[in-house]
Amino acid sequence: MKKIEAIIRPHKLEDIREALLESGIQGMTISEVQGFGRQKGHAETYRGAEYKIEFLPKIKLEVVVTESQVQVVVGIIIKKGQTGKVGDGKIFISTIDEAIRIRTEESGDSVVK
Repeated sequence: MKKIEAIIRPHKLEDIREALLESGIQGMTISEVQGFGRQKGHAETYRGAEYKIEFLPKIKLEVVVTESQVQVVVGIIIKKGQTGKVGDGKIFISTIDEAIRIRTEESGDSVVK
C-alpha cells in the first residue's frame, strides 16, 4: 500500500475529488494547511495599510491506495490540479506497512478498497 499526500490549491479540490471518486477511489482525508515554496507570499492592502502574507492557504489531500492504483491517482491529481503557474503544489508518495479497519479488524489491501 502507498500513501499519497498532495499539497494543492484550494480551488482545485472539488475537481480532484470528483475525478478520484469517478475512478473508484473511495476515501480521502483533507486538511486546510498553510505554507510557501517558490510562490513565496504576497502583499494585500486592508484599509490603506499593506500587509505581507507569507503563508498561503493550501489543501493537503491524503489518500491510501494499493500499489496498482498509485499511477492513476497521481495522474488525476496532476491533470486536475495543474494551472501551469508557480504554486500548483507537490505530491509525496510513501509506503504504508499495514492498515487495519477498526470496526471489523480487517487488515491489508482490503481496508483501502
